[in-house]
Amino acid sequence: MMANGTLVRTLIHTDVTKYLSFKAVDGSYVFSKGKIHKVPATDMEALKSPLMGLFEKRRARNFFVYVQNYNEADPVTHQGLDLTRITTRELISKHGLSDDTVDFIGHALALHRDDRYLNEPALDTVKRMKLYAESLARFQGGSPYIYPLYGLGELPQAFARLSAVYGGTYMLNKPECKVEFDMEGKVCGVTSEGETAKCKKVVCDPSYLPSKVRKIGKVARAIAIMSHPIPNTNESHSIQIILPQKQLGRKSDMYVFCCSYTHNVAPKGKFIAFVSAEAETNNPQSELKPGIDLLGQVDELFFDMYDRYEPVNEPSLDNCFVSTSYDATTHFETTVTDVLSMYTAITGKTVDLSVDLSAASAAEEY
Repeated sequence: MMANGTLVRTLIHTDVTKYLSFKAVDGSYVFSKGKIHKVPATDMEALKSPLMGLFEKRRARNFFVYVQNYNEADPVTHQGLDLTRITTRELISKHGLSDDTVDFIGHALALHRDDRYLNEPALDTVKRMKLYAESLARFQGGSPYIYPLYGLGELPQAFARLSAVYGGTYMLNKPECKVEFDMEGKVCGVTSEGETAKCKKVVCDPSYLPSKVRKIGKVARAIAIMSHPIPNTNESHSIQIILPQKQLGRKSDMYVFCCSYTHNVAPKGKFIAFVSAEAETNNPQSELKPGIDLLGQVDELFFDMYDRYEPVNEPSLDNCFVSTSYDATTHFETTVTDVLSMYTAITGKTVDLSVDLSAASAAEEY
């Protein structure tokens, strides 16, 4: 997750950070012309990057300086450009950047999932680039990302503990939950094993209410267990690699994330890598091959494919609040946006995420 991103801000706002320990992720890489390269995120890194030739480096550096200095509230930094009006494509063409440079900026820095952003207002991309650079500066590490010690299962566990502190009750391992509705079509309870828990609102994922969602795609995912770090990543024990769509001739990006025993998610000497993409075929083995090929020798490889759904119901009529299925990204920025919009729909309130980011002090390296 992005060190200064929305999820970390949410964790601090809710004080869930007291139940979690984070460790910085070692590296952030991008796939370009058949090789992986460290993602340059600042003007100084751009000058050193083998991703670009000499003249392109200068143009990229100028663009990075523009983004770093850009302040929405200070028109002097806009250099006469209204980023709410001009598209990302127009902003980039003003700096004369090549397609390959645009590729890593849009996908590995701004974390866009496909190329639609090029025809959308540039402000969003500039904000995303600033978030990346600020997150990178936060821990002085090789990447802008942090990851929970003991893995992602710590997140629901930490929120569950917080909920219990505030009086939440848990009924675990309940099979075949059936959502019950009253005569008006409003939710009134959930039944499992002959018992009904009465309620006024239900919050759930799409699997509980198949009649209130529609399929919007599917995700192909591979999980690899290895005995070594990913080759050509400076022996990094944890990294993210983004493979932009254009580099693979795809319609959307592919993601690789690797972590290891240093994050306490595997036995000593073992590494776990995830390769994921929005599925464009029914053959995950061949579709994910570009990402799997980067991993080197693999001890064990597992494949999975699952459908993605989004809600089509009207919560004001039935009091059912359904999340959108996880997408192929590995960095949670899309997921937490969905969660926050659900929170607003349920409570009518907006979460104030202007928090003291230093409160996530557990996230320091140790």
